[in-house]
Amino acid sequence: MEFVVFVLGFLALAVVAPIAIIGHTIVRWRAIRTLSAEEERTMADLLGTADRLRERVINLERILDAEVPGWRTEP
Repeated sequence: MEFVVFVLGFLALAVVAPIAIIGHTIVRWRAIRTLSAEEERTMADLLGTADRLRERVINLERILDAEVPGWRTEP
């Protein structure tokens, strides 16, 4: 009888526990990888800001090219 209990306990630790741990990890990973609505809004705002800054840099470079032709080669 003791041997049966030992074998069942060993199987529980060797088979069931790792499957449960892996399943728990997968569920947590899926929950973490999704963005909340607030995070999505923040990302959209940051993307808009980055686009506006990129346009400003392009415009500034265009102005400098017209006003100071060799500004890119100066140290």
